[in-house]
Amino acid sequence: MSLSGKKIGFGMTGSHCTYDAVLPEVEKLVQLGAEVVPVVTYTLANTNTRFGEGLEWLEKIEKITGRKVIASIVDAEPLGPKEPLDCMVIAPLTGNSMSKFANALTDSPVLMAAKATLRNSKPVVLGISTNDALGLNGINLMKLMAAKNIYFIPFGQDDIHLKPTSMVAQMDYLSETVIAALGNKQYQPVIIERYRQ
Repeated sequence: MSLSGKKIGFGMTGSHCTYDAVLPEVEKLVQLGAEVVPVVTYTLANTNTRFGEGLEWLEKIEKITGRKVIASIVDAEPLGPKEPLDCMVIAPLTGNSMSKFANALTDSPVLMAAKATLRNSKPVVLGISTNDALGLNGINLMKLMAAKNIYFIPFGQDDIHLKPTSMVAQMDYLSETVIAALGNKQYQPVIIERYRQ
């Protein structure tokens, strides 16, 4: 399994509690030979939470990828025509960003990079982390699942008792999902059991 010669965009949105599960997967892509281009939302870059400060996360991402983080829509736009990606990953993808992406809104660097990648008919891989996947956002999830060139890291309910509408991707399937997407395949099974009793 190798991603040598592949240019992979890696977008991260504001699911702060998920970053610790995602960064090892970014590192795995690099180890598999990919050139990883990091892209973040304004929320990640500018928000300090109990899970860490925005600046700390940016430094960690840049250290892993060896590249400066793209943190503006203007800087993300060239990923379409001038500096095309082989694949764009968004992990974690919040419900907020998912609803915007499903409805063609482009108000963050991550969504601009995803839109630019779709424009080039290249795959976009999504790793959801949302409390309302089985609620109001369900319609947006299904819209994206039916869309061409969009693939999902396998996901499932993460807490059926306290958060029955919540679904989160199993991030350690990220590399396998990217490799499958590069071959125009959805890694299966896409809906998995991952809940806590």
